[in-house]
Amino acid sequence: MSGPKERPLKVRLKTGKGRTVSSKRWLERQLNDPYVARARREGLRSRAAYKLAEIDDKHRILKAGARVVDLGAAPGGWSEIAAKRVGNGKVIAIDLLELAPIAGVDAIKLDFLDPTAPARLKAMLDGPADVVLSDMAANATGHKRTDHLKVMALVEAAAEFAREVLRPGGSFLSKVIQGGTEAALLAALKRDFASVKHVKPAASRADSAELYLLATGFRG
Repeated sequence: MSGPKERPLKVRLKTGKGRTVSSKRWLERQLNDPYVARARREGLRSRAAYKLAEIDDKHRILKAGARVVDLGAAPGGWSEIAAKRVGNGKVIAIDLLELAPIAGVDAIKLDFLDPTAPARLKAMLDGPADVVLSDMAANATGHKRTDHLKVMALVEAAAEFAREVLRPGGSFLSKVIQGGTEAALLAALKRDFASVKHVKPAASRADSAELYLLATGFRG
């Protein structure tokens, strides 16, 4: 996927009634973000779709015929890309929120932390998964250390889920936040996967602390 074209004009907003400085900055970022504009133009559900597309362009984890689980899938940007790339494979989208239908995607309203979730997912896939995706982020508190711990707890839970459902040789891709990925998590992933690395796609804003953790070659 080639990068988006630059927008010629920059939109600036006033801090109007009921709009805080932080919300003004967020809205300005959205209005001036070329990936947001491109997602709207191309009919995609979110700019996050380009992050997965760029990671997959480089690392080739979404192969034709693959079985994929997308954790915390709403609004569906990652599931949308996964379905297009695996073709006649299978994509299961899990979220606590209702997900509008996506071609080639089976959505289930489910908490992936539910003890029955791994078995239910494998039944839906007719076997183990080839890829587990997670673009989940915990609700921010504004306290950097607290937010980092909350995100890492989600990543650890997603990694444990991946171990339950992946086939040998499978891949796990998850969002993390800069601030020191916990040593114990990295050590465990390196024990269970042949390769573990951090990646940052171009579609991830340069000023954002988010990174993606890519683990491939699950040892089973």
